[in-house]
Amino acid sequence: MDWSPSSWRGFEARQQPAYADPQALAAVTRELAAYPPLVRPDEVEALRSALAEAQAGRAFLLQGGDCAESFAEFSPHTIAGSVGLINAMAARIAAASGVPVVRVGRIAGQFAKPRTADPEVRGARSLPAYRGDIVNGLAFDPAARGADPERLFRAWAQSAATLSHVRTIADAEGAPIWSSHEALLLPFEEALVRRDDSGDRWWGSSAHMLWIGDRTRFPGSAHVEFARGLANPIGVKCGPSLDPDALLRLLDLLDPERAPGRITLIARMGRSEVERRLPPLLRAVKGEGRPVLWSCDPMHGNTIETSSGLKTRRLGDVFAELGAFFAATAGEGAAAGGVHVEMTGRDVVECTGGAAGVSEAELGERYDSHCDPRLNAAQALELADLTARLLAGRVGASCPTVGSTA
Repeated sequence: MDWSPSSWRGFEARQQPAYADPQALAAVTRELAAYPPLVRPDEVEALRSALAEAQAGRAFLLQGGDCAESFAEFSPHTIAGSVGLINAMAARIAAASGVPVVRVGRIAGQFAKPRTADPEVRGARSLPAYRGDIVNGLAFDPAARGADPERLFRAWAQSAATLSHVRTIADAEGAPIWSSHEALLLPFEEALVRRDDSGDRWWGSSAHMLWIGDRTRFPGSAHVEFARGLANPIGVKCGPSLDPDALLRLLDLLDPERAPGRITLIARMGRSEVERRLPPLLRAVKGEGRPVLWSCDPMHGNTIETSSGLKTRRLGDVFAELGAFFAATAGEGAAAGGVHVEMTGRDVVECTGGAAGVSEAELGERYDSHCDPRLNAAQALELADLTARLLAGRVGASCPTVGSTA
C-alpha cells in the first residue's frame, strides 16, 4: 500500500484531542509545514548506526527524561539538569560495564500524553483530560482544558530552543545526545515530515527517534501507519497485552527490510508480568531472525496510586523488573540492549524507596510532575548503578570483546 505523510488519516487514530475548530488546526499545521526541520537527516542516520551497534551487543541504549515536558518549567537550567543527569548515568554505566552508551533524551518534543480516562471528572465537574502542554493546560477549568491548536507553535519553538541548548552542551561534553518522543499528536507530526535531499525517503523532523505507545500499536492503527513510512529509528512500547503474532505483524509493517538500527522494542510489562509475558516475544522475534534492539521500560508497568490519590512508583518494583528483563533476555539468547526511564534532574519526591528511603508520606513535599511520577537524580543514579552491574554480567557472559560506537 502506498504511503504518504497523510495516509494515516485513513486509519483509526486513538488518543487524539477533539479540536473545536478543525479549520484553525489545519491552518496551524499548514504554517508548521513550512517551518525548518528540528533535526537533520545526517543526525538521524548517525543515531540509526549507533542503535545498530547496540543491537549487535557492542553498545547500550540509555533513553530517559521527563514524563511530559512543560512550557512553564522551560529554562536553560532545566535543560542542563536533564542533560547532566543523562550524562552522569551514561558515565556510570559505561565505566562499570565497559560498554559505550548511546544517549537519547525524552526531550525537545515530549509534550503530548495519552490518557487512560477522558473526560476527567472531579466531583460534579467533567472536563476534557489534560493531554500535555502541546494540546491544553493543566488547570482544571474549561478555558485551560480546551484543545488549542496555537500551542503547536510554542511546542515547535521550545523544541528548537531546547535542541540548540542540548547541542551546545553536547559539543562541550564531546558526547551526542539525540532527541526522542512518543509520536502521539499526529497532525503535528505530519506537519514536520520532510523529504531528504535525494527525494527518496521521508523522515520525521520533530525528533531523531520516535516511538509508538502501548495504547496506539493495535491492528489498523493510524500511528503505526504513520511511522512505517519514516526513515527514523522507531520504538514500539510492548506491554503485557501484546502477543507474539501481533508483534511479528507489527514488525512486518514497520521494518519490512529488516534494517539494522531501525526498531527498538521497549518492554514495559510490570514486575509481576515480565517473567511470563516477555519470553514468548523474545522467542518469536529471534525465531524470525529480526534485527531489533530490546530495551526495558521498568517504569510504566509499575505505577500505583497512594491512598491520597497520588501516582507513584516503588523503586524496588522498578529494580525488580529491570533485573527480570536482563534474566529473560539472557534466558532466550537475546541481548538486553537498553533502558528507558522517566526521570528528572530536579529535586523532586515522586517515587518511593531508594537509598534515602523515601516514603509515601513524603510524596506531597516536592511532587511536581504533570503526569507520571519520575525518579529524582539520586534514584536515577541508583538505577544506573544497577544497570551497570547487570550489563557487566551480560558482557562477561556473552560479549567479552566490546567495540566502540560509530
